[in-house]
Amino acid sequence: MTGTSSAAAGVWGRAEQQDYRARVRGCLLGGAIGDALGAPVEFSSLGDIRAEHGPEGVTDLAPAYGRRGRVTDDTQMTLFTVDGLIRAQVRRDTGAWHPPTDLHAAYRRWYATQRDWGPDERKGDDGWLAREEWLYAQRAPGRACLSGLADAAMGTLETPRNPDSKGCGAVMRSAPFGLLVGWEPQLVFQLAIECAVQTHGHPTGYLSAGAFALIVHGLARGEPLDAAVQRAMAHLAAQPGHEETADALRQALGAVRQGLPTAERVEMLGEGWTGEEALAIGVYCALVAEDVRHGLLLAVNHGGDSDSTGAICGNLLGALHGETALPPAWLAEVEGRGTILELADDFAMEMTQGAALHGPGASSPAWLARYPRA
Repeated sequence: MTGTSSAAAGVWGRAEQQDYRARVRGCLLGGAIGDALGAPVEFSSLGDIRAEHGPEGVTDLAPAYGRRGRVTDDTQMTLFTVDGLIRAQVRRDTGAWHPPTDLHAAYRRWYATQRDWGPDERKGDDGWLAREEWLYAQRAPGRACLSGLADAAMGTLETPRNPDSKGCGAVMRSAPFGLLVGWEPQLVFQLAIECAVQTHGHPTGYLSAGAFALIVHGLARGEPLDAAVQRAMAHLAAQPGHEETADALRQALGAVRQGLPTAERVEMLGEGWTGEEALAIGVYCALVAEDVRHGLLLAVNHGGDSDSTGAICGNLLGALHGETALPPAWLAEVEGRGTILELADDFAMEMTQGAALHGPGASSPAWLARYPRA
C-alpha cells in the first residue's frame, strides 16, 4: 500500500484504508479459492488429475468433502490466525502483550473444531469465529498441527513442538502475519516463526512460514512480488538452518527464467508436502501468473499438496492485486465467503482504527464481545 510510514505511525487516509482492506480481503479470499481448487486433487498424481479432469487438469472448482468450493484445514487455520492477531491487539490495552500466547489460544480454538461436534455456547470467551458452525469439520488436518495443539503446552523456539517436522502446516496458515503492515519486517518474521514452532519445530518448517509472512508483508505494503521475495531471502540468510528454505526460493526464481510455465516445471520444485516446497511452488506460480485464474490453476495441477500450494499462491496474488482481481464465479462459490469477508474487514478495521474501538478509557462493547480480552 502507499504511505506505509503514515500507517506505521497510526495515521491512515481514506484511500489508504480502502487499498489496505482490498489487499486483506484479497489475501484471505484468494487463499480460500486456491485451497478449494486444490482440495479435490490433494492426494492425486498429475497423471490421475489429467485422467479425471482432462488434458489440462483442473480448470474449475470440483466436488470435495461433499460439494464444490469446500475449503480445508489450510483456510480454517488461516482464519484462526487472523482471529488471534485481532485478539492480541485488543488485549494490548490490558498490558498483557504477548501475541504468541494469543495465537496459541486461537489455534487451540481451531483444534476444538477438529474434536467437537459444534460450538460450545457456554464458552463466551471464545469469540464469534469459534461459534461458526461450518468450521467444525475435519478436512484432512495435518498430524503435526493436531499433535502440537493437543494439550495446553505451547511450543517455543527454545522448546518447539514436533522438532523434526518440516511439513507445510505452518507456512499455509501464516499469510495473516504479513498483513501487519504497520510492523517492521523483522518483527513480522519473528512473530510468524514463534507461532510456527507451536506445531512445526524443524527450522525448515518454521523458517518457510517466516519467509512467507515477509513476502506477504512486502506485497501488502505495495512492493512487487520479486522484490518481496528477494527481501525475504536476504532476511533468511542470517537465520540458522535457513539453507533448505533459501534454496527452494532460489529454485523458484530460477524456474521463472527457464521457459513457459507447465505442470512439469512446477513438479521440479517438489510436491509441496514440506514447508519449503509448498512455499516455492506458491511463489513460482504467483510470479509467472498471467492473472489470478492462471496462477491458481498452475498451483494446483501437480502431484502433491495441491490445496496448500493453491492457498499459498492465492494468498500472494490476492495481497498483490486485491479482491476485485479474484475470479467472480469462484468467489461466489467458495465455502465460508461471508465469514472470511467479515473477518477480513474486522482485521482491517482493527489495524487501521483500533484506537477508536478499544482503549484504556472506553471500548466498544460489541467489539469486545466479538474479540474478548479473556
